Amino acid sequence: MQKTLSLLLLLISFRMYAQQSGAVTGKVLDTKTQAPVPYASIGLRDTSMKVISGVITNEKGDFEINEIPAGHYKLQVQYVGYRLFEKDIMITPEKAKQHLGNLLLERNITDLNEHVVTGEKSQVMLQLDKKVFLVGKDILSQSGSAIDILDNIPSVTVDAKGVVSIRGNSNVNVLVNGKRSGLTLNNALEQIPADNIEKIELITTPSAQYDAEGSAGIINIVLKKSKDSGFTGQVRVVGGHPNDERVNVNLNYRTGKLNLFSNIGYLYADYIGYYTSSQSVTDTGVTTLLNMVQHEKRHDDGKVFYLGGDYFINDKNSVTLAFFRNETRDSDKDRLDYSYGDANSTDLKDSTLARSGTSKENRNYNQLEFNYTHHFEKKDRKLTLDMQYDFWNSDKDWHLDTKKTYPVEKDLSPLRTSSDGSSKDFLIQSDFANPIGEKSKLDLGVKLENRSVVSDYRAETLVADQWLIYEGINNVLDYDERIGSAYAQFQSKAGKFSYMAGLRAEFTHIEISDHDNTYNNRKDYNKLFPSLGVSYLLKESTTLQLNFSRRISRPSLQLLYPFVELTNFNSQYIGNPEMDPAYSNVVQLNLLQHWSKITFHPSIYFQQTKDFIFFYTSRNDNASFITMPVNLDKETRYGVELSGTYDPLKWLQFTAEYNLYGFEQRGEYNRLNFDYSNVSWNTRIGTRVKMIYGFTFQGRYNLVSPQNNAQSHTKSFYYVDLGLSKSFLKDKCVVVFDATNVLNTRKTRVTVKGDNFVFNRVINSNAARYRLSVVYRFNQNSNQSERKEKATNRN
Repeated sequence: MQKTLSLLLLLISFRMYAQQSGAVTGKVLDTKTQAPVPYASIGLRDTSMKVISGVITNEKGDFEINEIPAGHYKLQVQYVGYRLFEKDIMITPEKAKQHLGNLLLERNITDLNEHVVTGEKSQVMLQLDKKVFLVGKDILSQSGSAIDILDNIPSVTVDAKGVVSIRGNSNVNVLVNGKRSGLTLNNALEQIPADNIEKIELITTPSAQYDAEGSAGIINIVLKKSKDSGFTGQVRVVGGHPNDERVNVNLNYRTGKLNLFSNIGYLYADYIGYYTSSQSVTDTGVTTLLNMVQHEKRHDDGKVFYLGGDYFINDKNSVTLAFFRNETRDSDKDRLDYSYGDANSTDLKDSTLARSGTSKENRNYNQLEFNYTHHFEKKDRKLTLDMQYDFWNSDKDWHLDTKKTYPVEKDLSPLRTSSDGSSKDFLIQSDFANPIGEKSKLDLGVKLENRSVVSDYRAETLVADQWLIYEGINNVLDYDERIGSAYAQFQSKAGKFSYMAGLRAEFTHIEISDHDNTYNNRKDYNKLFPSLGVSYLLKESTTLQLNFSRRISRPSLQLLYPFVELTNFNSQYIGNPEMDPAYSNVVQLNLLQHWSKITFHPSIYFQQTKDFIFFYTSRNDNASFITMPVNLDKETRYGVELSGTYDPLKWLQFTAEYNLYGFEQRGEYNRLNFDYSNVSWNTRIGTRVKMIYGFTFQGRYNLVSPQNNAQSHTKSFYYVDLGLSKSFLKDKCVVVFDATNVLNTRKTRVTVKGDNFVFNRVINSNAARYRLSVVYRFNQNSNQSERKEKATNRN
C-alpha cells in the first residue's frame, strides 16, 4: 500500500511539473525545393550549450518537443548534406507553447564526403567509403527483424536459412553499431526488431579504418538511441503462423550526466522445412537410384538481454559500459524417408529406410563492452578507447533412430551425437580523429584481438546395449587466433573533389590442433591493405564516386571444423582445417542521381580473388555425398547494378533493382579441373500505396536467375511478400500485418554432377509465414526511438 501511495504521489508531482513546462513545434523544409526534410535531428541546448532534449522530424518534417522547463534555449536543426540551423527561443509561463513555423535548411554543397538523396522511401547517403540507407516506413520490415531489413537493401540478399550475401557473395562481415556482436551469430539477427534499426551502412569497398575481413564487404547495422530526457520506451508484440511469437521491450532513462538503456526480447518460433532429393550413381556398369524426402520442424526459444549506461563526466569526457546476453534453447525434429532402386530392374524400388531424429541445443552468448571518449578543445578532434570481451558456450545433442521399412521391417542400431563448444574473445582498440583545417582529417588507430575456441564432437552407436564410438568420430579441436592491426587514413576536399586514402596493416597468427594429433596447423600471415576513394560532385543532385579496396577472407570456424552431423547419412557437410585465407582486390564506380520524383543509383564493380573458396562435392567410401570447402586458384567477378525509386504521386511509390553479374573461376582439386565461367542476375520490384483511412499497403516481387558453377546448377526461383499497416493513438500505436513467401515458391532446386553420379535436391527451408505485430510507444513521439551506438571512431 505504501509503495502504491508513493507511486501516486510521484505521478501527481510529475503531472504538476509537466503542466508548468513548455513545448515547441515546427516543420523543417528544404529552402530550395520547399520539400519536407524527414528524420532531421532537432536539439535543444541551454545557455551552457548542454543538451536538454532532442527529437527527429517525422516523414512530413514535423517535430514536437515537450516538457521544456522555463528558460532561454538554442534550438539546433542538423541533417547530413545541410548546413546547421540555429534559433534562439525563450520559454516563459506566458509563452509556454510555441509554434516556430517553417524552419528552412540550406544544402551544404561543400560537405566533406556526403551526398544525400531524400524521398518517401528510406534516404540514401553516398559517402566516400560507404552507402548509408536510413530506414524509413518499410511495412515489410516493421513487424520483422534485421533479416527483413537487410533483404530490402539494394545489393543485399538473405536466403531462407538467413545467410547474408552482397551481389551473390556470402563472404560478408556483419557488424552491429560498428563492431562484431553476438547478434550476428547463429541467426541471432532474428532477435533484432526491425523498428530498432536507424540505418544500414553498406560498405562494399571498405576504407582502411575498417577491418580487412570480408571479400564481399561489410554491413553495419546501426541501432537507434533515445534523445529524450526522462523515462521513454517501446513495447513490441508479434504473433504469427507458423508459430511465431515475439516480445521486445526497450526502456531508456536519461537525466543529467547519466543515460541508462536496456533491451529485453523473447522469441518463440517454429520453422517448417521440406526437402527432397533424387540421385543416380553408376558403379561398374550398374546404376542405382535413391529418392529422399525430409520433413523438418525447427523450434527456437530465444531470450535477449542488453543493459548499459553512458556517464558524461563533463563536456569533454564520457564512458559507456554495457552487458549483452543472447540465450537460446532450440529443438529440432526430422523425419527422412529413403527409397532405393535399380535403374536396370523392372521394380524400381527394392528397399526403403526411415530415419527420425530429435535434437536439443543450448547456446548462450555474452558480451561486455567498455568505451571511453575524450573530445579535445579543437572541434571534432577525438580520442576513443574500446574494450570488448565475448564468451559463449554451446552444446547440441542428436538422437537418431533408423529402420528398414521394405521389403521387411527391421530396426537398425540407433546413433547419437554430442557437440560441445566454447569461446573466449578479448579485443582492445583505440582510434584518434584529428581535423586538419576545415576540409581535411587524419584518422589513426590500433587494434588487438585474441580468440580461443574449443570444440568437442562425438558420435556413438548402440551395440548390445552399449554405446560405442561410431566410425572413430571422437575428437576435440582447439583453435587459437591473434590479430593485431594498425591503420592511417587521410581525407580531404578540394572544390568539388573529395578523396580518402588509407593503409591498414594486419598481423595474423592462427594455431589449429586436436587431441588425436590429426591436425596440427600453425599459420602466420602479415599483409598490407590499401584503400582509396574519390568523389566528384557533378552538380547539387549528382555525385560520381570511384573506390578501391584490398580485402581478406579468413576461413570461418564453420569452414574449418572437420566434424560432420549425421542427420542425413546420404548427404553431409564437413569442414576443412587446411583452408587458407583468400585475398581480393575490389574496384567500384558509383553514380547517385536525384530528380524531383526519381532517384537513380547505378554501380559498376570488379573483383579479383586469389585462393577463393569453392564447395566441392564427392562420394566417400560409404557412398555418402560429402561437401567440403577447398581453396581454388583464382576468381574474377564483375557486374552492373541498377537501383532506383519513382514517386509519381504523393500516395504512390515504386522501387526497382537489377543486378547483372558474372564470374570466371580457375583451379584444380584432386586432379579435377574446375575452370568455369557464368553470368547470373536477380531483380526486385516493389510498390507502396497510401490508402484511405490511414492504411498503407506494400508489395514486393523477387526473382533470382539460375546460378551455376563447375559442379552445380541451381534453378531460377521467385517469391512474393505483402504487407499492410495502420497507425492509432496519434502514431503512438502501429499495427502491421505482413506475409512473406506468400505463394510458398522460395525453393532452391540444385543439381550436382560428378564423374559417376547425378544428385538433385529441392530445399524449402521456410514455408509461407504470416505475422501480426503491434508496437506501442510511451513518453515519446512516433519519430523518437531506442538505443544506438555512441559516436565513436569504432569500425
